[in-house]
Amino acid sequence: MKGIFISYNQAFNEEIVEVLEENGQRGFTRWTDIQGKGHFNGTPHLGSHAWPEQNHAVLAFVKDDKVRPILDALRAKDEASPDLGLRAFVWNIEENY
Repeated sequence: MKGIFISYNQAFNEEIVEVLEENGQRGFTRWTDIQGKGHFNGTPHLGSHAWPEQNHAVLAFVKDDKVRPILDALRAKDEASPDLGLRAFVWNIEENY
C-alpha cells in the first residue's frame, strides 16, 4: 500500500477527484485553502490581495498497482496546465488497520 499526497491549484479540484475515481480509488482526505508557493518557478498561492489563488491537497492510500496510472494522469494534467501547479508525492505505508 502507498500513500499519495497531491498538492495542487484549487482550479484542479474536481479533476483530481476524477483521476482517483477513474482509477478505482474511492477514499481520500482533502484539505482546502492551503497557502504556499512552489520551489521551482511557480507563483505564490497565498490567498491574499496580491496573490489570491490557493492550493488544495489530497491524501489517498492506494494499492501499489494503482500508483503509476494515477501519477501518469496527474502528470498529464500538470503538463497541460503548467502555470497552475500540481505536485504528487508517494510514500510507503508500513501498516494500517
